[in-house]
Amino acid sequence: MKREIIITSDGSTTIHLPEWNEQYHSKHGAIQEAYHVFIRSGLHYCKDLDHVNILEIGFGTGLNCLITMIEAMKLNLMINYTGVEAYPVKEEEIQKLNYIEELNAQLYLNDFIKMHASSWDSKNQVKPQFSLTKREQFFHQIDDTDAFHLIYFDAFGARVQPELWTVSIFQKMYDALQEKGTLVTYSAKGSVRRAMQEVGFVVERLPGPPGKREMLRAIKHSM
Repeated sequence: MKREIIITSDGSTTIHLPEWNEQYHSKHGAIQEAYHVFIRSGLHYCKDLDHVNILEIGFGTGLNCLITMIEAMKLNLMINYTGVEAYPVKEEEIQKLNYIEELNAQLYLNDFIKMHASSWDSKNQVKPQFSLTKREQFFHQIDDTDAFHLIYFDAFGARVQPELWTVSIFQKMYDALQEKGTLVTYSAKGSVRRAMQEVGFVVERLPGPPGKREMLRAIKHSM
């Protein structure tokens, strides 16, 4: 499938799939969306923990991983980050992304390069307090149990990949989280909320990032 690098409304880049008319990040602002959905509504919600195990569904460009590392350094958090991706982004595409420039994060350039250059399916220590494990697998293959405090659910939208937003997938997410673990996603579709609730999540609607009225945050509470 053809992939193009485009500039979103906040000046940051993302990857566009013309065949689906879908992007890896919001066209209204890749960095703005990432901070709003995954940092402010996710990581900050867990910041009282001394360490956070994070699972990202859709590692993609590495933007969410990068800003999580930057934020973890500010908050003095220990992070074990696991990113799942079935179709890794190519090196030539990574080189065209402008996140370091847009974030004014030149101090993290080598770390961003290291994230993408690191081996798959093994734990890599990017910084003393930030480890990254990239797993090249399909989402339906995830079988973790009680392993994570926080999930960034950043799959392609239900319009183009409805099979990623089903009860069976959210059951895997529920199982992967520890008790009182949190899942955040940019989606606010009623069908997505109902699928989460069906497997046991307590779901709340939150104000969405630019271009979206709402988003969802789900908490695991065992029956």
